Formats: sequence, structure tokens, C-alpha cells
Amino acid sequence: MSISIRVPAQLRTLTGGAGEVSVEGSTVGEALKALDAAHPGFGERLFDEGGNLRRFVNVFLADEDVRFLGGLDAPVADGQTLSVVPAVAGG
Repeated sequence: MSISIRVPAQLRTLTGGAGEVSVEGSTVGEALKALDAAHPGFGERLFDEGGNLRRFVNVFLADEDVRFLGGLDAPVADGQTLSVVPAVAGG
């Protein structure tokens, strides 16, 4: 299944400047791992040492936080879009 992943500006150096890339996968985790395989370096920025999403990285599937949809095991359908959104902090 072809999934589009929207890449935030601060990670576009890993995609050669592309703001959106297509990958294959049937779950959120498979799609993100395919993203790392196609564009090395994403894995260390997205996943902690336990293989879970880092707490400061938000991933949305059709505008829903994947943490509330089953996390990395959440199913994705052909043509859906994932958005990677790093948390922003400041003061």
C-alpha cells in the first residue's frame, strides 16, 4: 500500500528537501520503517532505544494522533497520509 508521509522542514535534509515522500506499509510502524530504509537517519530521530516513538515526536494519521489509534500497530490504508510533527517548546 502506498502511503504519503509529510516531513517537517527540520528533517527535510534527510529527504533531499522533499516535504512529502511515498512509502509502502500496512501499519504506521511499517511505513515509518520504510521511510528510514529509503531515507536513512529517520529511525534514530523517530524511535527510542526500545523501538517506540520518541515522546517529543507526534505522528498523525488523517489528522488523528496515532497514539490513540493503536500506535505503531495502527493500520493504514492505501493513499492515506502520515504527518510527522516534532513537538515545539519554548519560552
